[in-house]
Amino acid sequence: MTFDLASAIATADAPEQALKHFFGYDQFRPGQRSIIEAVLNHQDVLVIMPTGGGKSLCYQLPALLKPGLSIVISPLIALMQDQVQSLEDNGIGATFLNSTLTGAEVRRRSDRILNGEIKLLYVAPERLLTEPFLYFLNEVAAEIGIATFAIDEAHCVSEWGHDFRPEYRQLKQLRQQFSTVPVLALTATATDRVRQDIQQQLALRQPLIHIASFNRSNFYYEVRPKQKQAQRELIRLVKQTPGSGIIYCLSRKKVEEITQKLQEDGIEALPYHAGLSDQVRKVNQTRFIRDDVRVMVATIAFGMGINKPDVRFVIHYDLPRNLESYYQESGRAGRDGEPASCILFFSYGDIRTIEYLIEQKLDPTTGEALVAEQQIARQQLRQVIDYAEGLDCRRTIQLRYFGEPFEGNCGNCDNCLQPRSRQDWTIEAQKFLSCVARCKERYGMGYIIDVLRGSKDKRILANQHDQLSTYGIGKDHSIDEWRSLGRSLLHQGLVDETADGYSVLKLNALSWEVLRKQRTVMLAQSHRPVATQETQSEARANAELLFDRLRKLRKEIADEQSVPPYVVFADSSLRLMAQLQPQSIEAFGEISGVGSHKLARYGPRFVETIQAFCRTRRSSGKQAEQQAD
Repeated sequence: MTFDLASAIATADAPEQALKHFFGYDQFRPGQRSIIEAVLNHQDVLVIMPTGGGKSLCYQLPALLKPGLSIVISPLIALMQDQVQSLEDNGIGATFLNSTLTGAEVRRRSDRILNGEIKLLYVAPERLLTEPFLYFLNEVAAEIGIATFAIDEAHCVSEWGHDFRPEYRQLKQLRQQFSTVPVLALTATATDRVRQDIQQQLALRQPLIHIASFNRSNFYYEVRPKQKQAQRELIRLVKQTPGSGIIYCLSRKKVEEITQKLQEDGIEALPYHAGLSDQVRKVNQTRFIRDDVRVMVATIAFGMGINKPDVRFVIHYDLPRNLESYYQESGRAGRDGEPASCILFFSYGDIRTIEYLIEQKLDPTTGEALVAEQQIARQQLRQVIDYAEGLDCRRTIQLRYFGEPFEGNCGNCDNCLQPRSRQDWTIEAQKFLSCVARCKERYGMGYIIDVLRGSKDKRILANQHDQLSTYGIGKDHSIDEWRSLGRSLLHQGLVDETADGYSVLKLNALSWEVLRKQRTVMLAQSHRPVATQETQSEARANAELLFDRLRKLRKEIADEQSVPPYVVFADSSLRLMAQLQPQSIEAFGEISGVGSHKLARYGPRFVETIQAFCRTRRSSGKQAEQQAD
């Protein structure tokens, strides 16, 4: 497999050629090709693409085809090191500059950049905007040119994002100082408000905006009640689920407690939280990434920028603070596209804990409550509770939050796989929506329910809403039943809710379809039958045996090179090897994820292992036939 980069750049199929040569893939994922074309045409781009969707390739591949240096702004040291390691393993010139390096090492790497040996440079926003580094960038621009600024985790620029970082606001200076260099902003999650803020704060000029589907079809979603024996249930769940996993907890104390319980039960687990020293966190993270331990128990301090694609499960033992964080944290599973489980344990005690944390949102200078921020945080908490208590398809609820329509019945969540009986609640929905209309669309769900149930609350009496025709017409249903209907209407997009912290209900076009009897509303009931499991076929069992053998070989090679196993090959590539069982170097080179560099470096050992496995299975099959005769 030969590849001449200089010749390929001039051809129309250069991206495809580079994709196969450097990364080992035959085709792009949805959206990648158009993004890469825009970057090659020097256009600003905003990419909203879920974790595991292939964001990194959108700036890595153009960097190989464009002259000059591409600069990647990344907030975390771990992410820089991880991506540089993976790029180098694919034979690509990449490096990072951060606080872990000595002055001599920084100078050595800077010389390599100015000599044109490096195509991708990773740097933190704090370093990027220092006077010495800006001086160095001017030198780079003059000597070899700057191809692109790629801003990863771009949601950090917005106060409306779930991980706002003030230093990201200053990145607008790049546009002022390097006005001709295109900017590529990327993030896994962003609501419409955050997307608009990113464009404004980074001064993007008529950008191509690519919003990928937020649907992670390889994920199984489930919510479980957190009862007295929840820790025992958690341990059973971890033992039943193969592969690496992350368990998120709200507090450092809970992290340590769960870690100890897992270790006592013989499960290899390590803690990660802000109370541990930098060195301990680094060691624990490295051991998890390299498969020395199976489970990381962590607070939300862990995970952002961790590029481990083969995490098979993420368990939230405590309630997350908002749906965006939950999507981001659970999205650290299954980045390789293989099946993964996302389990949430839900208890009302967690709500009180989060409410306490919200109350601690104070102005650092005055010590006074940040009322607006607290109000938004409480609304976000209510949305998480709605998700946990929701009877609709989990995907419908999540995707609705990001403004993406989904018809429901995903077939891969607890509510769809263990369906409840459904009843026609169209008349009740008409009553509910009619009440929203008669209250002039100025109130939230709790107020509407109070009106429907004929409450004597002083606000209702003062507003004279006890005079409305909808007052008291819902006395035959409990508050919980009305709330369940209200949630379902929101999840199905049959009514809207403001996102400014006030949670005011607003009618939309679909609301009027319900009111005009043009749409039926079905509501799931609480009963849930027990789901059944299918047994594995013999062929699948054999593939799993080979997969385990290939994983052991991958770990052995990774340890020899002191790199994480997924740097050698992703789980998805190993699964293809286990299924297709290529027994020649040529056939092995056709496996997705096997590029030219890795074919030469690892091909012989993997092919030898596959050949040995196939010989053993054939021998076992012949012995079984002879015994049967």
